[in-house]
Amino acid sequence: MKKRIVRIIICILVIVLLVDAATRLLMPKYVSDVVEGNLICEYYQEPNKDFDVVFFGDCEVYENFSPMKMWQEYGINSYIRGSAEQYIWQSYYLLEETCSYHRPKVAVFNIQSLQFNESQSEPYNRMTLDPMRWSASKVNSILASMKENENFIDYIFPILRFHSRWSELKAEDVEYMYKSHTVSHNGYYMRIDVRPAGDIPAAKKLTDYSFGDKAWKYLDMMRELCEREGIKLVLVKAPSLFPHWYDEWDEQVTSYAEKYGLDYINFLKVKDEVGLDFNTDTYDAGLHLNLSGAEKMAVYFGRYLKEKCGVPDRREDSALTGIWAQKEVLYNREIEEQRIKYNL
Repeated sequence: MKKRIVRIIICILVIVLLVDAATRLLMPKYVSDVVEGNLICEYYQEPNKDFDVVFFGDCEVYENFSPMKMWQEYGINSYIRGSAEQYIWQSYYLLEETCSYHRPKVAVFNIQSLQFNESQSEPYNRMTLDPMRWSASKVNSILASMKENENFIDYIFPILRFHSRWSELKAEDVEYMYKSHTVSHNGYYMRIDVRPAGDIPAAKKLTDYSFGDKAWKYLDMMRELCEREGIKLVLVKAPSLFPHWYDEWDEQVTSYAEKYGLDYINFLKVKDEVGLDFNTDTYDAGLHLNLSGAEKMAVYFGRYLKEKCGVPDRREDSALTGIWAQKEVLYNREIEEQRIKYNL
């Protein structure tokens, strides 16, 4: 009887290990394309998660602010928990999860995603949700994010979703089965090449400029969570020239910020103060900033965080300084690698 029980246990363990290996093999690795799919998981690898400032949002945060430059200029210890097309309910649950690790002094939320009242894309959902560690925050984020044709069980067992990738497997799928491919610098995705902004498409008129109830609900939840945890919430709109940010949208965010005493910075309105030049500071014609633009944003916003939000200069912390010194080596190394890649 005991031998039978042992055999059953061994069989179960073997099945679990095989399913885990198959899942790791078949899940997208985001190495040779859509590298942003690696951003969420990188946070968990941080040796010290005691960040004073944490950013949340879509590509308008992870491509437009350089935490390294804020550290160099002001000693601000920050991280960007951004991901491609991150919806506001996902930002909320990432903030909630962050608070289980540490409580930042400031949470920065880019309000571009307020325009969405429902998830628009299952692949984008996956890039935010799959890399999250299992917790109540992840479960609730999945439930809030799933489109009608998605199933919760597919998130528990991703192999059900990705089993058909057998025919698409590459060497990188094997290489990164048990490790991730690092693509960011404290959540910042670096590009140093230049593609000047040209003619921006005219904004399409909308039949309704109101944000949806679900979007407002999660902004309220984010504000209330910050109030409970003693975190200062700062709303920002990155200076992306496209997609269009409507005045009607901006008025709603401005009114909300005034109602609840929140800070709100629309960087489109202060881009000249920041010193942005869209002939030199963007790599994709004005959608996102390159390194030059992201560092200008870091200098401007870092000063704001220091003077208006009281974020401390932590360069006297020897342990933290050592961590950032190692990060700076990698940061500078990538700059040199990209200079070679883009012939700059």
